[in-house]
Amino acid sequence: MLENVFFGGKTEQKVIEKIKKHIQILCAASVCFKKALEDRDKEQLYCVPDLEREADSIRREIVSTIYEGAFLPYLRSNICRFVEIVDDAFDLLEDAASELEYIGLKLDQEIEEDCIRIADINLKMSEMLLIAFETLFGKGDLREKTLAIRIYEKQVDEIKFDLIKKLSEKEVRNFWHGKMLSDFISFHTRISDVIEDASDYLHIINISLR
Repeated sequence: MLENVFFGGKTEQKVIEKIKKHIQILCAASVCFKKALEDRDKEQLYCVPDLEREADSIRREIVSTIYEGAFLPYLRSNICRFVEIVDDAFDLLEDAASELEYIGLKLDQEIEEDCIRIADINLKMSEMLLIAFETLFGKGDLREKTLAIRIYEKQVDEIKFDLIKKLSEKEVRNFWHGKMLSDFISFHTRISDVIEDASDYLHIINISLR
């Protein structure tokens, strides 16, 4: 069934490769963001919006090709929704990068350490999402991959809880600095939720193929 549906034509194969590329760019953007945090490097931070624009162009190509007739009709909406959710992760990553730039890439050490840990987990989740997508076309166990993503997301939630506690006890210079810091943490910690949502859609697509 999978072979007939997904490898039945050149158009479908083209879309599959573009979706892989889309997720690979998310992984690359996550690497840049993590390095920007670790090294307080603006050049790495600037890579994030550049990669987001590249990914957005690919997303439009994917959606356009699907609605021109790629895949069976009952699969199209779920595949498009998966791509849109991945795009939401890009948006959050770009928003987090913007807020980080506004606060000058400077975070207190204990907050910075937690944020780097989250960035590392987000990167691992992105990489696992790519593996999970590729598993749709192979003989691997998709459930193992989606479970790994859920475990990663839970780890981010645990760090987020400690992070919010630290922030609530922190004195800030002024209202706007405090707001930007709060917004940065919010965007940064929501990325894992969105990646988990994307992995859930892979599960939905997998079930629809049975």
